[in-house]
Formats: sequence, C-alpha cells, structure tokens
Amino acid sequence: MFNKLLVAVNNSEIGQQVFDQALALAKATNAELMLLYVLSPFDERYPNPPGIATDGIYAPFTPDDVNYYLGQWESLKREGAEFLTLLNNKAIAQGVNAQYTQEFGDPSRIICDLARSWQADLIILGRRGLTGISEFFLGSVSNYVLHHAPCSVLAVQGVVDAVKENSPATLAGSA
Repeated sequence: MFNKLLVAVNNSEIGQQVFDQALALAKATNAELMLLYVLSPFDERYPNPPGIATDGIYAPFTPDDVNYYLGQWESLKREGAEFLTLLNNKAIAQGVNAQYTQEFGDPSRIICDLARSWQADLIILGRRGLTGISEFFLGSVSNYVLHHAPCSVLAVQGVVDAVKENSPATLAGSA
C-alpha cells in the first residue's frame, strides 16, 4: 500500500486541496508525509531579474535593484518555509508523521528526483487544468510528473473556471 506520500504543495487554493487530500489518505493508510514546496524561477508569480540593456554595453540596473530582487526571493523563501511549517504542524496534530523540505529549481524534475531518493510510494500534486497554448508555454508540472515519476501519482484537479468551461466558444468547439 502507500506508506510514503510525497506531497507537492504551493501556497494557493489548490495547494490547500492537495494537502487536505494527502492528509486524509495518510490518516487512512497510516502513511508518512513528505511536504515539498518548490521555489521556481519559471513560475509567473516570482520576480523577474533586472534586465539587460538593449545596447548590451551597460546594465540598466543598480546595486539597489539587485538587492531589491534578492530581498524578494528571501521573502518568498520565508513565506514558503512558514507555509510548510503550518502544514507540517497540522499533520502532526492529526497524528500523521510528517516532514518537509523547500527546494529551488524546476518543480517537475525536483518532484521526480525527491520521489526517487526518498522512495515515495505515491506523489500527490495539484493540476491547474492548463490546455492548449497555455500548457505549451507555461508547461505542465503534473503532465511531466505523470510521465517521469518512479511511483504512482495522484493529481488533484484545481477548481475549473465555470464561466470559461461553459463559454460559447468552448461549447461550439465541443460540438
């Protein structure tokens, strides 16, 4: 059965849904949790580095710009650690053995690598429901993990926008 659950979370509504599903499964199967939060420079929510000059000669940023950028990353790291601590404490309060880690890089590869090294039985992660061009440009962590994971994967579907789902363009496309 599932004894070791790797739970990839972020500080969002879907991240909370993923955690809730993982906690319920861990309680039902007496499994332990490894909570994972990945800081990714590819995520649209994270700060962009100061740009390069169009003439290629002088950098358009100052040391203050760099310090501001680094400060933003430090703030994100702190928020991630606080979120993981909160979830970890909730799991322990429910009688579930839990631990956590925060990593930096490509979430897809980090999830698969950690699942392999920690010998996870199941990966639980969220799925935003990106399709078409959005999935192509933004990538799909869940799709990558489903195809490269060393174990089973449970993808928790995020809330799908009902307006977008029932729009005339969507309905015409499915006819």
